[in-house]
Amino acid sequence: MPQSPDSTQGSSSESAPPTGEGRTVLGAGDISRALRRIAHEILEANKGADRLVLLGIPSRGVPLARRLAELIAEVEGSAIPVGSLDITMYRDDLRRQPTRAPMPTEIPDSGVDGKVVVLVDDVLYSGRTVRAALDALADHGRPAAVRLAVLVDRGHRELPIRADHVGKNLPTSQTETVRVRLADVDGADSVTITGGAR
Repeated sequence: MPQSPDSTQGSSSESAPPTGEGRTVLGAGDISRALRRIAHEILEANKGADRLVLLGIPSRGVPLARRLAELIAEVEGSAIPVGSLDITMYRDDLRRQPTRAPMPTEIPDSGVDGKVVVLVDDVLYSGRTVRAALDALADHGRPAAVRLAVLVDRGHRELPIRADHVGKNLPTSQTETVRVRLADVDGADSVTITGGAR
């Protein structure tokens, strides 16, 4: 049966620590370099840090957003507002997975009205997680612009959604699973691929 939401093959369950064999496609150093490059791309696209707000999509988008905010602050010399945006109640698979527990939404005190909001997630897959995030964001204000930064884009889009900043484009088959591990959550940084044809 096809699994459409990103978090089924992307953000949430995809990001769990891997079990069994898997091929490592990004190590800790690769992830660090990718995030540093994304941070510089964000600053270049925005022409500085003015009005920037970073919102991570739980679960692993949140630590990624915090890391990006730290990297941007290193360059700019000032703190960047960072928070989290839960999408649970905006998902289009609630009828099939009604037990999914909501996670915290934390909007910075400065809000999102008139800001340039960068949504941050670990894996971009079908695009449905991002669609849900856009709906959730609309309930918290009206940004001047919304951009998307992801560590991995694995393709197989079902909606017309494209990331503005990508750490790694990773062509995959739909039978493969991309798993992101982060030191903040899992004790180590890695991206692995499991499954697929043997």
